[in-house]
Amino acid sequence: MVRALLAKLSTSIVGGAMIIALASVLSRVAGLLRDNLLAKYFAGTATIDMYTAAFKVPDLLFNIVVLGALSASFIPIFIDVKKKYGDNVAFYTASTILNILLLFVAAGVVLGWIVAPWISQWLLATRSLDQQHTTAMLMRLMLCSIMFFTLSNVASGILQSYRRFVAFALAPILYNVGIIIGIVWLYPRFGINGLASGVVLGAALHWLIQLPAVWRTGYRYHWRWHWRQPGVKKMLRLMPPRALALGIVQINAMIIAALALRLPEGSLGIWTWADNLQQFPINVFGVSLALSSFPVFSQALAENDLAKFKTIFSINFRRILFLIIPVSLTVLLLRAQFVRLVLGSFGGGRFDWDATVLTAQVLGFFSVAMFAQATIPLLTRSFFAHHDTKTPVIISIISMVLNIVVAWLAVPYFGLYGLALAFAVSSLASMLLLLVVLRVRCGDLDDRIIIQSVWRIVGAALVMGAVIQGMKYFIAPLVDMRTFIGILLQTIFSIMAGGLTYFAIAWYFHFTEIDIIGRYFTKLRGVIRFSRS
Repeated sequence: MVRALLAKLSTSIVGGAMIIALASVLSRVAGLLRDNLLAKYFAGTATIDMYTAAFKVPDLLFNIVVLGALSASFIPIFIDVKKKYGDNVAFYTASTILNILLLFVAAGVVLGWIVAPWISQWLLATRSLDQQHTTAMLMRLMLCSIMFFTLSNVASGILQSYRRFVAFALAPILYNVGIIIGIVWLYPRFGINGLASGVVLGAALHWLIQLPAVWRTGYRYHWRWHWRQPGVKKMLRLMPPRALALGIVQINAMIIAALALRLPEGSLGIWTWADNLQQFPINVFGVSLALSSFPVFSQALAENDLAKFKTIFSINFRRILFLIIPVSLTVLLLRAQFVRLVLGSFGGGRFDWDATVLTAQVLGFFSVAMFAQATIPLLTRSFFAHHDTKTPVIISIISMVLNIVVAWLAVPYFGLYGLALAFAVSSLASMLLLLVVLRVRCGDLDDRIIIQSVWRIVGAALVMGAVIQGMKYFIAPLVDMRTFIGILLQTIFSIMAGGLTYFAIAWYFHFTEIDIIGRYFTKLRGVIRFSRS
């Protein structure tokens, strides 16, 4: 019954987005619990900086080798091979790709193991030798997680191609569970090595949760190295530009980390926590719609139906803006409340008021460009569906250079806020460049409708913001703002008042984008009726 119910949801973009969004919410809740524990035990210490810095080499390897191959090309190629040659040939192609990736990853792990001390020395140039050595050791432990992520991401690609989103969507939750186990159970027993071991455990769980669903698609692993297998050469040809683009993103992240590590201890942790908070709505509203749209994008272009592609893009682009613009304004207005509730909610830890203010201000800078961050996944996948991985590379390079230049100029004057400002500016530039180039390539993307929608959404969001701000000051004298319950009540009532205002305006003025809410409820009613039948 449950399997049939979930299969019913997976038959449309909205249904797939519902599954991914719900699982993304659960994953982000687990991630926020993870961050709460890290903040409670390690805020303002060298431990959080070393732990966060240790992710940089594994992340670089994972993004260059694994995501570089899979995110840009695997799903379109797998769907195309399946359509032309059938499931068995598509499964053989997937096994060949997996084997090639594992070979590259194994070589990368060995290289990462060797260079870890030098990377740590560069990142923590102003820190002690002990911190540099500890960070290198953590990097080497975390490199083991990449093998599991290689397996799990091939599985994810297969599941998305079959529009089976449940296990794929649950995998990040299990990853966070592994990290939480590392914090709560492994760290007290094995020290800082226990934190890194939790990351490896989470990666293993990320893979294992998807195995049963992949098995049910009919996929069986094969020891195949047929480079001429349909689609393999094409993937290898498309991989370098995407790998370069993701490598640029990670190098950019490493430069940001290096700059943050030259600020007071705990600064990199503050940056990471603020970034994780902004990623919550970005993943729920932006990434979920982009992921569920990508197979349909690819299918439309495989059928040479550019008009269908444009329609799907326009609808989902406007849906993302309809959801993310009011959310970003809400985050800006309630940033201190969110930070205190999420990172300092249980008290008794190291996350004090100064850390709250610093994290909230960084989050405020992020919120200004949150709509850009939320639409970039959809824009980049629009290029991937065209089998174009070069354009996002060029734009990534421009964005990285802009980020580094602005950060280099701003950090001496504004510290961590300068880093956040640079990130916001480069994100806005990246989104605008992607949109302009896509418009030039594809022609009219329903420009008039998109522009009208943006103006209406912004107007409604501003009214909503005024209501939130008024409710925030109205509630404050009525509760004890020194307590968790007081802050929670102020936040809930402010969001409720603002949210009701926003959706009332959208309903009254017949915003077409509000159909996504109606579709969610329609799907939900259908699921309820289906579950009762």
